[in-house]
Amino acid sequence: MNGGLPRRLLLPLCVILVLLWSLLPILWQVTTSFKPNSELLSLPPLMPASPTFEHYRVLFDEQPFHHVLVNSTVVAFATTLAALGIGSLAAFPLARLPIRGKGTFLGIVLGASMFPAIVTVGPLFVIIRELGLRDTWWALVISHTSFSLPLTIWILTNFMRELPEDLYRASRIDGCTPWQSFYHVFLPLCRPGLAAAAILVFLFSWTEFLFALTFTATEASRTVPVAIALFPGLHEIRWGEMAAASVIVTIPVFLIVGAFHKHIVRGLTVGAVKG
Repeated sequence: MNGGLPRRLLLPLCVILVLLWSLLPILWQVTTSFKPNSELLSLPPLMPASPTFEHYRVLFDEQPFHHVLVNSTVVAFATTLAALGIGSLAAFPLARLPIRGKGTFLGIVLGASMFPAIVTVGPLFVIIRELGLRDTWWALVISHTSFSLPLTIWILTNFMRELPEDLYRASRIDGCTPWQSFYHVFLPLCRPGLAAAAILVFLFSWTEFLFALTFTATEASRTVPVAIALFPGLHEIRWGEMAAASVIVTIPVFLIVGAFHKHIVRGLTVGAVKG
């Protein structure tokens, strides 16, 4: 590049710019959560001149934030277990058993995952209301599981296909039934795939907003994203509490992604390269 930056500096510069673009909103929320009310709407200072934990105290002392945290945790874990249980049972026959129309079924599964959530929220609302499940944990677990199942089935099916075919044949020769082959042979070997699917499902359920807003009405089942959206009052917007809640909710996401990012990448790319 004549008269410009050397080529070897262009990629690092682009990476730095992307990181700044992605991290600046998070850093802004962190600094806002520690600012006293008198500094929230004033610039400068960019950093809090008198850092305070008042907004965090208000969240837990004057708001039912601990309760919505429990709701989000229970719903996310229950959704993850349900999606893994149903998804693994569906993935094994699709990957190993001689079933007609497996390709068509997987195509339907992939197509279902492309539907936007707003398309399914109406029918799901009618079903949940008729079952008497509105404003319960079950309403969110069912809706989150139904939306995350296609991705779970797709990941686990491709992961099981990568395992050697002789494993299933050898287990059958040794006298295993298909269920025993699945439970004793394939399931233990699929732990990396199960971990990848579990992480993605958990993160989806933890951050999901539309279903949680539609199917909950009180703090009895309301999750964190909805609680944060409902923080603004009639005459004021509680920027400090909203920022503090956003920071608390983001911490588990950072920890999970940082600890298991290799599983996430493997889950998203499994089956993409052959040979």
